[in-house]
Amino acid sequence: MRIPLLFLITVIVLSLLVDGYIYIMVRRRCVSKVPARLQLVSAVLLYMALIVGVSMPRRSGDDGSLLFIMWVLFGYMTFIMPKLVFVVVDAVALLPVLWHGRRWRWLSLTGGVIAIVAFLAMWWGALVNRFRVDVREVDFEFPHLPAAFDGFKIVQISDLHVGTYGDDDRFVRKLVGVINGLHPDAVMFTGDIVNRHSSELIPFVDALSGIEAPYGVFSILGNHDYGDYADWPSEADKAADVAALCAMQESMGWKLLLNQTEFIHSGRDSIAVIGVENIGDPPFRIYGSLHKAYPGVGDSVSKILLSHNPAHWTDSISDHDDVNIALTLSGHTHAMQIEVAGLSPAAMRYATWGGMYGDEAGRHALYVNIGAGTVGMPMRLGATPEITLITLKAMP
Repeated sequence: MRIPLLFLITVIVLSLLVDGYIYIMVRRRCVSKVPARLQLVSAVLLYMALIVGVSMPRRSGDDGSLLFIMWVLFGYMTFIMPKLVFVVVDAVALLPVLWHGRRWRWLSLTGGVIAIVAFLAMWWGALVNRFRVDVREVDFEFPHLPAAFDGFKIVQISDLHVGTYGDDDRFVRKLVGVINGLHPDAVMFTGDIVNRHSSELIPFVDALSGIEAPYGVFSILGNHDYGDYADWPSEADKAADVAALCAMQESMGWKLLLNQTEFIHSGRDSIAVIGVENIGDPPFRIYGSLHKAYPGVGDSVSKILLSHNPAHWTDSISDHDDVNIALTLSGHTHAMQIEVAGLSPAAMRYATWGGMYGDEAGRHALYVNIGAGTVGMPMRLGATPEITLITLKAMP
């Protein structure tokens, strides 16, 4: 994993500006010089930790070093982001000085409190909240549902990103236990099982093999599952890694759908489970084809589509009269791992970022699972790891 140089320079410059502001502010407002010296020493130590962390030699398959740099960056951000919040609020508190007034001390104090809360919230999100599993139950009235599938229970999981846990499978085993406790008829995984490469999955094969569902576990690949976030000696090595990932899923007893369709049969009735490879908005590469997976998408067969990125539903399924797919299941957004009072910054990027959506005609529905794992920052503020229990109901 390589950190873009421009990103690293931007972070350091911003950090210097923030710490410089705080240092000057402390020097001016404190009688003692000790607080200013402590601020300077702490800032220098943080920069040293950042530089040592990002300078460590590492290989694409070296999970230990990748986890180390992830936690170094996260720890650094838990200090610099609250500091930035304080600086912005404190700068606003200085506005009265422009017209020869006095600084709003109450606002500066408020900024300090907000910064402390932000620091604690980030670590709470990393150490506690990202392991608190949330089961969301949804009843979906499926148009023209075959009688044998009335009451059919589907568990959807998504975005495990198991590489974030190294070789510690305790949380994944916890997820499997919750899934099995729901007694689903089928389990559907909507992509991003790893972060960068297939070897991340090896410590979790045994745990994930324990998912129990009489009609099976169906899965697709997400944008992180194609090796696009790792450096490879050649395209052949990258292709071999994807093949290894697919083989591991199959060894777990999962039915991996690569632009393919699998039918679930119950008596004389059946429904189609369509799985497309990744289709989404830029900058994510497109690997999938709905028409390759199921050429006659306008026919009368009852269908459930697994498509990792909800942008595919928005662009190519919703309000399309020539497509007859009643329910699409997606993941990808993670709710940007932040959700407070039903609000998430993911809404600025995706109109469909979490939960159930439908088009104006009422012919196409989408459920977006906000995922169980984390990528980037190992934390979840709100946006708890989700397991979705969807019960299909025949429309009256």
